[in-house]
Amino acid sequence: MKGSGLLRIYCVLGFIFLYAPILSLIIFSFNESKLVTVWGGFSTKWYGELFRDPQILGSAWISFQVAFVTATLAVILGTLAAYVLVRFGRFRGRALLTGMSTAPLVMPEVITGLSLLLLFVSMEQLIGWPAGRGKTTIIIAHVTFCMAYVAVVVQSRLAGLDRDLEEAAMDLGARPVRVFFDITIPVIAPALVAGWLLAFTLSLDDLVVASFVTGPGASTLPMVIFSKVRLGVSPDINALATIIIVVVAIAVGLATWYMRRSARNG
Repeated sequence: MKGSGLLRIYCVLGFIFLYAPILSLIIFSFNESKLVTVWGGFSTKWYGELFRDPQILGSAWISFQVAFVTATLAVILGTLAAYVLVRFGRFRGRALLTGMSTAPLVMPEVITGLSLLLLFVSMEQLIGWPAGRGKTTIIIAHVTFCMAYVAVVVQSRLAGLDRDLEEAAMDLGARPVRVFFDITIPVIAPALVAGWLLAFTLSLDDLVVASFVTGPGASTLPMVIFSKVRLGVSPDINALATIIIVVVAIAVGLATWYMRRSARNG
């Protein structure tokens, strides 16, 4: 009993340590005062100021576009890589593919960003593409490391998949491609959703890599927030963070509901 009581206390203290700063940020987003640490009364004016700021709105739109495309491409490429590693057994180049698909997980972001910048500059000089730095280069850079996370998630799900379902479908005359889309994809759908959400979050949150590979007119939301915070935290940044927290919480809740529903139906 004593040990369980201490464990509960530690859990409560841990949750307070993690979520108290987020809760205080949400509370001060409704602060009337311009000083983020001094409570001046309840107000929603900073949300109005936020939606009248073209710089933040523009960077948010760019970030969501980049994150959506990045997550979709990362799921496609990461799933293909995971499928090859799990189902094709030993083949020439397997060790190289495994290393290339897992290297972005441990590579420092500064090294990744710098190497991609040098790659883009060399490609532009050789073939003329990509012309300059912008959303395209950010998407390519984000897909490079996001697909590694998706591959790990999908690979673990494929490794535990019962292959009797696929073999039974092929015994009934289904072609491998039909089996993949009608049997394999629906079964691993929760892993695909989890991988997509993870890639979307990583892309939306990235600052270091995007700072290396972006150019004028393509500043992402983390870059704009970082530049503003360097001059001092303003209440509209608290309002922006609150909106992002609410959106992410809703997305995670929907994804959890979907995965539990899939698990019950499966």
